[in-house]
Parts: sequence; C-alpha cells; structure tokens
Amino acid sequence: MRRRQKTCTICESGMRVIDYKDDRTLSRFLTERGKILPSRLSGTCARHQRQLSTAIKRARELALLPYIKGHSG
Repeated sequence: MRRRQKTCTICESGMRVIDYKDDRTLSRFLTERGKILPSRLSGTCARHQRQLSTAIKRARELALLPYIKGHSG
C-alpha cells in the first residue's frame, strides 16, 4: 500500500525563504507540545524542512516561540 504523496505547502505558497520572525507560520509546524513536526507529517520538502527547523530554532533563541508549550512546573 502506498501513501498519497503530500505536496509542500511552502513551495505551493511561493515562499522562497522562511523568516524566523513570522511566528504564525512557524507555529503551524509545531506540535501542541512545541516540538517540530517531521516532514513526513507536515508534507514539506527536504529543502524547506531544513529552512523551517533553522528558523524555529532561531525564533526559540530570541523567545519568539517557546521551547516547551504547556509545561507546568
């Protein structure tokens, strides 16, 4: 059984570079706990998955995105 090939939403939207300051776009590729979604679940191509992970890590460093969501302690 073969799965349907997912298309990269970033390629379809025409974005060339993923900006780390765009937290609304980046938060679409995070789980409810704050982890980065793998490309097999998000459907992003390898190039954009690398750009996405770098942008999320930069946004976390500047406190634009949390490292862990929903952490009580």
